[in-house]
Amino acid sequence: MTRPETTRLVMKFGGTSMGDLERIRRAARIIAAEAAKGKQISVVVSAMAGKTNELVAWTDGAGPAAPELKNGGLPLSDDEYDVVVASGEQVTSGLLALTLRNMGLNARSWMGWQIPILTDDAHGRARIEDVPGDVLGAAVDAGQIAVVPGFQGVTRDGRITTLGRGGSDTSAVAVAAALECPCDIYTDVDGVYTTDPRIESRARRLEKVSYEEMLEMASLGAKVLQTRSVELAMAKQVPVRVLSSFIEPDENGNLPENAGTLICDEDEIVEKRIVSGVTMSRDEARITLLGLADRTDAPADVFTRLAEANVNVDMIVQSQARTEGAVNLTFTTGRRDAQRAAEMMTAAKAEIGFEELRIDADVAKISVIGVGMRSHAGVAQTMFRALADKGVKFQAISTSEIKISVLIEDAYSELAVRALHSAYGLDAL
Repeated sequence: MTRPETTRLVMKFGGTSMGDLERIRRAARIIAAEAAKGKQISVVVSAMAGKTNELVAWTDGAGPAAPELKNGGLPLSDDEYDVVVASGEQVTSGLLALTLRNMGLNARSWMGWQIPILTDDAHGRARIEDVPGDVLGAAVDAGQIAVVPGFQGVTRDGRITTLGRGGSDTSAVAVAAALECPCDIYTDVDGVYTTDPRIESRARRLEKVSYEEMLEMASLGAKVLQTRSVELAMAKQVPVRVLSSFIEPDENGNLPENAGTLICDEDEIVEKRIVSGVTMSRDEARITLLGLADRTDAPADVFTRLAEANVNVDMIVQSQARTEGAVNLTFTTGRRDAQRAAEMMTAAKAEIGFEELRIDADVAKISVIGVGMRSHAGVAQTMFRALADKGVKFQAISTSEIKISVLIEDAYSELAVRALHSAYGLDAL
């Protein structure tokens, strides 16, 4: 799908870019440089770094709703939680609009309910259902710089919602989809790298990454973009560029040549790499059910219970147990979900039918990702040889068309990342 030419542009600035008034002024100068090129601009902003955590702590301090309210069918105060935590983005949108006006630019803040950004009613983790772009589009086409708070929306009956952590990325892509234009996301890094530069100093910035690769990277530990924002960009074919808010345009309003990383359709990438990146996630825990009854419906029973409790499961391994007529079932989940999953499994131990449960949080998931895997053999062999040469043992494996993930001991995680980065030649890009 080829999007029509447009002078509209959505720009998004994250929490570190909005960290204080001086950083807000820097963001305003970047916006002004784009406006000087004749762009019709909407800006989506996050709360100041650390502000959302502070607001969440305040809601925790206020405490939950009284039991009698819950029994009366009223919500558990999640709707009021959203009212509080959404205020951080409201502050930065107003401050940025004031700063732009101080520079002589026609700017106005637009709250989520004024556009509106319509969501479902899952407070604290709402999903965007629709963003009518007519009113906002008319405003920016008339020369107004529209400043929109990210992370927030509104239900169809008028209640404020929030989209979950990292939701401002999703807000920005949703607004860009509504306005049928590209989206530039400014953050504290200057693009998407082959791996985390803090782990591997020879990591290289990628000029282009496909939507599918970025989706895998985001879900497997890369923290550049929120997963849902990449899903939405791929579904709506929104070109997304990741840029640093700490690199300002020159006197002509231009950024360095080939700045940032463009996230786009695979067809737009001429030279497809076999592997584009190596990611690491330490937000993992391994749960093993020892001596699980070897019934055909036993795994279905386990994973049905986990699904009903909204526990996401990733890697799954079943092996023969020492006890005759039993198996061992191992699966991984996020660390935050692991204790809840373990408690639920233990409570249903007799019904499920297993002998012992073990939980291990000292694990990490290492993944290699690249669209070139579809057409090249030997990717797995290279991975396992590189790990073996470093003495790294893996505990579980999961694959897709464009990624291979292994679970290893956390102590070996950074060593594994560096070994794989070198094995696939990513330091030579």
